Amino acid sequence: METAAIHKIGEKCLVCEMNKENGIHLWNQFLCTECEREIINTDPEDEQYQYYLEKLKSISLPTKNVKAKM
Repeated sequence: METAAIHKIGEKCLVCEMNKENGIHLWNQFLCTECEREIINTDPEDEQYQYYLEKLKSISLPTKNVKAKM
């Protein structure tokens, strides 16, 4: 009997949506090195900048139940 193993290579990038091995985590999302570099080097006046902003806005931050101390 033959078994097949599926190996996931890297993680799916938030921006380019490709599996990449190198990058950073922004809370619960992965951003590949190439997209990180593109974001850093994109002028805010460039129309591509808005695309990156929309992708980054999709990152959901955790909410915390904080009880006030009395």
